[in-house]
Amino acid sequence: MIALTLNGVPVSAEPGTTLLEVSQFYGMPIPTLCHLEGLTPTGACRLCLVEIGEGPQAQLVSACTYPATEGLVVRTASARVLRVRKVVLELLLGSCPQSKEIQDLAAAHDTRQQRFRQEQEDCILCGRCVRVCEEQMAAKAIGFRGRGEGRSIGTPFDLSTETCRRCGACLYVCPACALRCTYTDPDAAVCGACANLSPSCVVVQGFDDMMCYLDPCAACEIVRR
Repeated sequence: MIALTLNGVPVSAEPGTTLLEVSQFYGMPIPTLCHLEGLTPTGACRLCLVEIGEGPQAQLVSACTYPATEGLVVRTASARVLRVRKVVLELLLGSCPQSKEIQDLAAAHDTRQQRFRQEQEDCILCGRCVRVCEEQMAAKAIGFRGRGEGRSIGTPFDLSTETCRRCGACLYVCPACALRCTYTDPDAAVCGACANLSPSCVVVQGFDDMMCYLDPCAACEIVRR
């Protein structure tokens, strides 16, 4: 077994386990978008970033792809992580604001605005559809094309192919296609229609290193009862 520290708590993990799997096992949730159970993790969306190490040498890594290692110190909700996580959500909102999954993530992490240009894209290049087509359906009918701003997903040369069985798995796992938010205001990225607009319970633990990572918040649950 591997011994490491997760949010100040000594934990253990099997060799080959990712930080995301360790965190989920111990009940410390990390938001994800491109990650989907049963598919190869890619770390494409960067929403699952966590902070590893201590002091000036601490760095951000994607929890879904980074393996648990002996003696590693991990923080899933430091001030730095939460700040970067909100920027990632703002970028996702700017790209595809009508995705209900992205809107729900933004609401859950107290992201109420975004500062980037509205793109109204139908694809955020998370790669879920490509991986489910290859790994679960054994078809490889679609894939990534091009690089940089011209990168897209589709069939080779946009031609119809008999390899595609029209199973619909790609649509089922796509966060941009599966469920669409009904808001239509092009000037505001966060619809807020289904968000809990009460102040979020983020508690600084006496320093700028760790914030509240409980979901649901234990203190809020006690008060509610």
